[in-house]
Amino acid sequence: MATENQTLAQFYSTDRNPFNYASFTQVGRDLATAWLTLDQITQQLNLFDDQSQDSYLSGLELATRMAIEDYLGYSIFSTQYLVYYGNPGLYNTALNLDLPEVTATSAGITVNSVKYYAGGFPPVLTTLASSGYFYDPTGNRVVINDLPQTLSQLNANPIQVLYTVNANPIAQYPVIQQAGLLLLTHLYNQRSNTVDTNLKTIPFGVDVLLRPYKPLVM
Repeated sequence: MATENQTLAQFYSTDRNPFNYASFTQVGRDLATAWLTLDQITQQLNLFDDQSQDSYLSGLELATRMAIEDYLGYSIFSTQYLVYYGNPGLYNTALNLDLPEVTATSAGITVNSVKYYAGGFPPVLTTLASSGYFYDPTGNRVVINDLPQTLSQLNANPIQVLYTVNANPIAQYPVIQQAGLLLLTHLYNQRSNTVDTNLKTIPFGVDVLLRPYKPLVM
């Protein structure tokens, strides 16, 4: 029994708590590169040789792409996040830092930097050398081998991770692009938040096309 209790104690002391970040914010998102081409869009809307609405259509294309990214949880183009972590109260030990907004993607992520507020007054924001951490794709987390200094006790969240979710190849799938064209068509035809008639979703619409690619959320 003593051996079993010892094993459990070792498990809980070395394993991580799920989602141990304190907060995160999106700090970078491509708002310029077109995903659907104007040629695709004008053919979808039967606007042949009509360039008078190109600026408006480009805005709809951006809104469509961002809506699909948010629906699926995938980055059609790379997206950057800054994550904050609290003080774990540990020194000279490995830290496992969960990353939010990392879905199943063969494109993976890039850890841009890991920073921390070192102890002292005033606290100094210090960049950790890339040799001091690595990304663990099996757990969607950054593993810090050890921090060379004690963390600041004056900052609520003294550890910061800046990372980029790389562009996903799913953006080139014809079914995803067709869903984008259907959604854009809806936005083009419905230019108000209200309508006078009851609208019905078509049986094989946007949701049906995208659902197989939406990750299961537990």
